[in-house]
Amino acid sequence: MKIRYVNQGVFTSLDHIEDTLTPPEEGFYWIDADVDDLAVLQPTFHMHDLAVEDCLSDEEQRPKLEIYESHYFIVVNSIRFDDEEIFLRAVNVFLGRHYIITVTKQKVNELRTLKPILWEQEVNSPDRFLYLLIDSIVDNYFTVGDRLEARIEKLEEDILMHTKKSHLNEIIGLRSEILWLKKGLGPQKEVINTLNKKDLRLIDDQLQKYFSDIYENAVKISETFDTYRDLMGNLREAYQSSISNRANEIMRVFTAITTVFMPLTLITGIYGMNFKNMPELDYEYSYFIVIGIIAALGITMYLIFRKKDWI
Repeated sequence: MKIRYVNQGVFTSLDHIEDTLTPPEEGFYWIDADVDDLAVLQPTFHMHDLAVEDCLSDEEQRPKLEIYESHYFIVVNSIRFDDEEIFLRAVNVFLGRHYIITVTKQKVNELRTLKPILWEQEVNSPDRFLYLLIDSIVDNYFTVGDRLEARIEKLEEDILMHTKKSHLNEIIGLRSEILWLKKGLGPQKEVINTLNKKDLRLIDDQLQKYFSDIYENAVKISETFDTYRDLMGNLREAYQSSISNRANEIMRVFTAITTVFMPLTLITGIYGMNFKNMPELDYEYSYFIVIGIIAALGITMYLIFRKKDWI
């Protein structure tokens, strides 16, 4: 657990949680904690039992905003894209009049990258901190969206160039991830919209209007994911079309080969008959003549098929 006093974006580390109980004349306190620290934080800040239970739960949390007497409890999902796999990590926020507490189970990049922004904008209130945190989390969805788009384009190129059976698994897996993200983004939009429109005493009225920009970005991201979902459907059709074309190409080659060998089989069949009086049976060069005819006929048919682009 890290305890910081923030004044005009400048951080001062504190050693004791008791130092945060008294509201400062200026600035606010930011407590960055993990779930194990809740045993100390809950009685100190009178956190609601249901909010603490949500933080400790192993199940995936739905984004939400809960209003309690002395604080708000807010859950938003941070997104991360590592090694071609997408993760959602819950950021639990307790917003008070003179403090903000962030509780996470894993490291969240947005909390680390937020520090220079706080210093640059000389942040001096916990509600402003909350705004910048949610804005950073939503902006990161655009970054992940760009990487998803690049992955879709590469997959489309691979399918068109050389279709593999593994491509179908990639299409199904990627489409499932997109639908999963789309499903989780809906409640997050609702939370942001609530922060924008609902009368909230712990958030400044002037600042509250800025949440509308974040909401518009969330809507754009949701629409982008809808587009990606449609693209995955197109990719699946392209995969199936490529497989069909490949099968047709193989059948065409087999048909051409069969056509080439049909007259050759006819010739060998005639000269394989065991009649006593066969023409050219005792001729010294009959075998070489037949082989030459077969070779010339096969090569001629092959060249004709190549010229017509049949094989």
